[in-house]
This record gives sequence, C-alpha cells and structure tokens, in this order.
Amino acid sequence: MGVLLLALGVFCACNGAQTTVGERASRYLGELVRIDTSNPPGNETRVARWLERIAKEEDIPYELLGADPERLNFVARLRGTGKQRALLLMAHTDVVPADAARWSVPPFAGEVREGWLWGRGAIDDKALLAAHLAVMVELKRRAVKLERDIILLGEADEESGSTGIQWLRENAWSSIDAEFALTEGGFIAEMPSGRRIYHVQTCEKIPTRAILRAHGTSGHGSLPLRDNPVVTLSRAITRLAETEQPVRLNNITRRYFVALSKIEEYRWLAPLLPRLGRQQTAMMAAHAIGERDPQLEAQLRTSISPTMLQAGVRINVIPGTAEAHLDIRRLPDETAEEVMARLRRAIHDSTLEVLPAPGQTMPAAKPSSSDSRLYKRMEEVLLKASPGALVTPYMQAGATDGAFLRERGVDVYGVPLFLRESGRGRAHGDDERISIAAMEAGTELLYGIVLAAGR
Repeated sequence: MGVLLLALGVFCACNGAQTTVGERASRYLGELVRIDTSNPPGNETRVARWLERIAKEEDIPYELLGADPERLNFVARLRGTGKQRALLLMAHTDVVPADAARWSVPPFAGEVREGWLWGRGAIDDKALLAAHLAVMVELKRRAVKLERDIILLGEADEESGSTGIQWLRENAWSSIDAEFALTEGGFIAEMPSGRRIYHVQTCEKIPTRAILRAHGTSGHGSLPLRDNPVVTLSRAITRLAETEQPVRLNNITRRYFVALSKIEEYRWLAPLLPRLGRQQTAMMAAHAIGERDPQLEAQLRTSISPTMLQAGVRINVIPGTAEAHLDIRRLPDETAEEVMARLRRAIHDSTLEVLPAPGQTMPAAKPSSSDSRLYKRMEEVLLKASPGALVTPYMQAGATDGAFLRERGVDVYGVPLFLRESGRGRAHGDDERISIAAMEAGTELLYGIVLAAGR
C-alpha cells in the first residue's frame, strides 16, 4: 500500500524547493525537445551527451554505446540486490522531421502554452524518456532498495532503421539484458463516462514493406501505348484497394475486444463478436466495426497502404518503369511470404513485379505475458490510481523496437502512462504536444509501477 501511495505524491528537495517527480519530468522534457534529433540524420549523440550530464550530476553509472559516434545510445544502471532480473526502461532519442511552416510554434522551442508543452517529440518519444529519467533520478536520490537492477536505455534510430537496438542486441546485450522492459506503445483512453481504459501493449503488427514495379515501353507522351507502366501500376493498386484482407483474431485481440464490449461506450461491439468468429460473416462484422472505429478494425487484419509513387522524368515522356511503395502492417501470426503471395494473387498480373522493399525488417515474436509479475504489479498501480478502470493487453497497429527484445525472450510492455487527448497534435503530426498535467500524472504512475515491480 505504501508503494502505491508513494506514486501519487513523490517529491525531492532541489535547491530548497519541493519538486515532484512529475515536475522534474516536465522540465526534462522541455530540455529534450529543444535538442533537434530529427531522423534523418538523427544526431542522437546530442541527447546522449545531455543524458550523460544528468547522470554525472546524480552519480548514476552510465555508458555511451554504438558504432556511429554521431548516433550513440545511452545506457544507465541502478544496482539492486540481484534477487530478481533487471527491469529495462526504454525510450528512443530520435524524432521524425518537422516542417516548421506547418506549425503554430517553432517545433524545437519546447514552448509551454496554456498548460501544454509543444514540440516535435513531445509525445513520440521524449515524454517517455523524460519520465524514465525522472524516475531513475528519484530512485537514486531516495536510495531506494530494490530487488532488481533498473536500466535506462536512450535508444538511437528507432524512427527509420532500428540500427541502435540492433547494434546493442548484437554487441552489448549484457548492458540491456532484462526480464522485463517498459517502452512506448501503451496509452490511456478516457470515456465520456469518465471511466479510463489503460491499454498495455503486449504485441504489435509487423511492418512488411513492398514495392510494385511495372515495366513498359518508353516513348513519346503522344503515343497511346498499350503497355504504359503507369496504367499497369494504377490497375494493380486499384485491385489491391478492392481486395479484402482476411479477418483474423488472435488471443490478444480476442481478449481485448471482449473486454471492450463490456464497457458502456462499446456495448455495440457485443453482437458483432460472434460474427467475427464465423468465416461467412467476419468481413461484414469488420466493416461494421470500421465504420464506428477504424482503429479497432486495423487490429482485425493486415493493412496495405500505397504511400509513394515513382514514375517518369517529363510530362511528355512515357516512362519505362513505374513503382508504388506499400506500407504493409501484417498480423503477427501471418508470415511475410503469406502476405506477398496474397498480393500477387490480388494483382493477377505476371508482368508486374512484387518485391520486398529494402530496409529494416522486424522480427515476429510471441506476445508478452499478461500473467507476469510485472503485468500484475502494473495492473495494481493503475487500478489504485483509477478505481473501476479497465486494464487490458492490446495489439498495437503500429510497431516499436520492442519486437527486437521480445525475440530475445524479454517481456516488453507498452506502458500506459499518458492520456490520449483527442483533437490535439499527435505523434508525427503538426503541432505535436502534451499537457503538463498528463506528463506529470503519467510520470508519477511510472514511479509507482517501477517501485512495485522492483520490490
């Protein structure tokens, strides 16, 4: 009980003032947002050096690790008794680029307006990094005795190539080896009734990018060529858009949908669930769900989105080739080969190539356990903070670098710390921002979870 209550109001003496762990995290976040680590090129060492300064001030042991001196990972460790294996607090230090012309404020100013902190990375993922750091500093200042080591990882290059976590996994595994990891991917949803849903990410869909390449005869734009590759490619994309991907529930999504259907705002799901389980009615049920909530439908099947087109050099020249890049997010119980074979059947054109796109490939790993010690402790803390809330495992439609750890046997959880506030700038969007209240409350939740898990 004392551990849980402590999470609701921790503070330390800093230059004579009382500063809560949440207030410290908000201050850290402002400083982190002001460090431009847009990827590309990343330059994540800038954040690693900032973290190094804090670690030195707090006398926390740390390492800077990586192959590229401009893109170093930061790893710090507080030693426990060793009775239990380590807990890894993981967040990435890079951010996606921001077009300043589309923002209401400079994206790297870390400006606070009317209780909101604005800036690229304010949600993805520097808020979590700031919370992790604030919690580690709190543990160190209080000299908290824990049964497991607490490791903080500031990871480079999550947004494009995952080179940071892959390098660590292959070259410095002992520095991050842990029983559990807390990372991005979880979130809090608040219903109109005021009831909260804590989404604990325990698995995720897998990016499986592909290229469609059509070939034809290059010539003058005035010629009505029958094998114009732009036309061939357009037909293929249309066929894909019109082809339904199969509906499949797994253990996590089935449990999640059942749990949601018992909440007042999602009662409409209940009659659709039996239909999802029958082949004859699954497609219609998925459509009905998508009309009400597209994010729920995204968990029911592999998604295929054409995102980039490449063809031609001049308006009056028919190109010899045309390409479309597809962002595919496949269900974790499907293989890449199954999805690619399905694409070829849908396109039904032997003259058009269907190729895997170069770049990172993420491993398919089994879901993290919802019966583990950490999950149970997390559930206790969240329900103490919000009596009557729903705490549920769920599958994220996006992807994180947690998959690389799950493949090595680490139970990884997208920890639900921050309230998803509708109508505000979201991750990767213009005017990205987080409310100070949500930042501070989420950090205090994290402190309670780490304390409960470490004792």
